[in-house]
Amino acid sequence: MIKTLLLDTHVIASDNYVAFTFFIGCMAMMAASVFFFFEIQNTSEKWRTSVLVSGLITFIAAVHYYYMRGYNLETGESPTFFRYVDWTLTVPLMCVEFYLITKKAGAKITLLWQLIAASAVMLVTGYIGETVNRDGSVLWGVISGAAYFYIVYLIWFGEVSKLAKSSGEAVAKATKILAWFVLVGWAIYPLGYILGTPGGLFGIKLVSDPAAASHAMDIVYNIGDAVNKIGFGLVIYSLSRKEATSIA
Repeated sequence: MIKTLLLDTHVIASDNYVAFTFFIGCMAMMAASVFFFFEIQNTSEKWRTSVLVSGLITFIAAVHYYYMRGYNLETGESPTFFRYVDWTLTVPLMCVEFYLITKKAGAKITLLWQLIAASAVMLVTGYIGETVNRDGSVLWGVISGAAYFYIVYLIWFGEVSKLAKSSGEAVAKATKILAWFVLVGWAIYPLGYILGTPGGLFGIKLVSDPAAASHAMDIVYNIGDAVNKIGFGLVIYSLSRKEATSIA
């Protein structure tokens, strides 16, 4: 498998927008990973773990995107299984970021497990709706959405929000920006789910052709991944610099 990946010479057609977004996503997230990893040495000890996690998120995504691009070019199909493998690793790590930046204000490990558990429910039910029980995609989508809104609640009004406000102006501002990523940026994923599953929006198919729906879903997911994962990391990186400046 590794040899196959290293010798991957698939050519992306100029009108293959799905593969193109996989390629751009892979390159963007790999570049972000290199940046975050190199900047760890220039980061204060307080924020090194957070910047490291940011690099891990984009690196894991870059590796998966490289593989998914090859899979898509070879089969013409959406790499749904591998995408959920990627999310199973990276989404909990994004939740870990909220715990790390509020830990100094007294965040307990129970908050971390709440965020991870909710993200696991969101992903598992989303996967079931997209692959295992597509006829029941609306039901599974509602359950997945409920878990997502629970995360939104914790970040905007719950413990994360309260802890951030007592952690200083820089942390509070960074947390608010990350909260917007979750509220707006993560909302891209339900749109991709709606485009790619038979249930559509309350039973209305937004895209009638199954192949076109799958392509639209992949493009939406790819854009969402790049924006959210790189954006998350840049907010954390910016926070580490602001904190260092305020201390200096």
